[in-house]
Amino acid sequence: MRAILIKDGQGPVENLYLGEAPTPTPGPGQVLVKIMAFGLNRMDISQREGKYPPPAGSSSILGVEFSGHISALGANVSDWKINDEVLGLAGGGAYAEYIVLPSSHILRKPSHLSWTEAASIPENFLTAFQALILIAEHKKGGNVLVHAGASGVGVSAIQLARFYGARTVTATASTKEKLDWLLNLPLGPTHVANYKTEDFSQTVKRVTDNKGADVVIDFVGKSHWKQNIDSLAVDGHMTMLALLSGTFCL
Repeated sequence: MRAILIKDGQGPVENLYLGEAPTPTPGPGQVLVKIMAFGLNRMDISQREGKYPPPAGSSSILGVEFSGHISALGANVSDWKINDEVLGLAGGGAYAEYIVLPSSHILRKPSHLSWTEAASIPENFLTAFQALILIAEHKKGGNVLVHAGASGVGVSAIQLARFYGARTVTATASTKEKLDWLLNLPLGPTHVANYKTEDFSQTVKRVTDNKGADVVIDFVGKSHWKQNIDSLAVDGHMTMLALLSGTFCL
C-alpha cells in the first residue's frame, strides 16, 4: 500500500515522502479500514521530529484520526460489515491507504459529513470531550475558558461547551484574525481575549460578573499559569492538555 513515510525515521517536513509499506492484516477483534481522509495533529509533527514516540504496539506510520470504509474483518468481529463507513482513532498508521485497529476504536460515519469532516472529529472532539466533560465536569450554566481557541481541540472544546449549555465561553488566541474567525463560527465563543495584548483573567472576570471560570482548558502551561489561577472560580476545574510554554512556574 502507499503511505507517507519519514526518511531516516525522523526529521524536518522535507523528510516526508510517499512510499510503499506492507498492507496490514486484521487480527481477532480488529478491522481493516480503507482510508479516505486523515487528520493532521500537533502530535504527528512532534513524532516526525522524534519528540513523541508512538504508543507501544502502534504503527510507526504517522496519523491517529481518519475516516474510511471497512475492507476486511478479523475473527470475532460481528458489529461491523464490509463497506461500512466509519471514522476512528488509532495509536498511529493513518497516513496510509489502509489501517488496522480494534473494532472498538471506530464509530459509524454520519451520512451528512464529508470524509474530511468526519476525519477531523476523533482526535479533536474526543480529546475536547474528555477534557471538558469527563475530567473538568462542565455543567450547564457554567463559565468556560478555552486557550488555543483556534486549534482543532480548542474549537471542539468551545463548540462542545456551547452545546452543553455554558453560560459564557471565553476563548484566547494570539491574533485579531483568529479571534474574529472564532466569533463567526457556529457555536463559537461568547467572548474572546488576545493573550498577547491583554490579561485574559480580567476578561473572564468581567463577563462572569467576577465569578470566574468554572472550567479552564489549557494547552500552554507556564506562561498562562498565574492568569489561569486568577481566572478560576471557587471550586473551578482546570484541565491541562499540554505544557507548550514550559512547566516551571514561580
